[in-house]
Amino acid sequence: MSPNSRPSGSSVPIGLVSRRSGCSIDTIRFYEKTGILPHARRTEAGRRVFDESDIARITFIRRARELGFSLDEVRGLLALAEGTGDSCDQVQSLARHHLDEIATRIADLTTMQTVLDALVAQCAQGTNPTCPLIAALSDDRRHRGA
Repeated sequence: MSPNSRPSGSSVPIGLVSRRSGCSIDTIRFYEKTGILPHARRTEAGRRVFDESDIARITFIRRARELGFSLDEVRGLLALAEGTGDSCDQVQSLARHHLDEIATRIADLTTMQTVLDALVAQCAQGTNPTCPLIAALSDDRRHRGA
């Protein structure tokens, strides 16, 4: 289906879509470019216009992205949302996988925080001839197998 053959409903300009959905105009254009959002209809003057279903889709994408879902995961969620079958189990599986990834990232961040706290504390002592943080960042022994 070509962009201009989409059903015409309301004709909401991109600026209003941006305000209503909470997404910047550039983000909306990006969503069109990546195909996660169908290309908008165009007015005779070439301006993008959207309908209520577009605004709902953009809002859905924004909310999913705020929860940390990747664009590919959002595509999967949209496909499930648009499906006719019972997709709750599939959505739950995708969400559980995403939760596992978040837990891993939190663990990694906690480790980074611990290491950085220790290095900052060493710097605060002021007894080292060189900055411990700079020395740790410059140390390439791990990469040489030492």
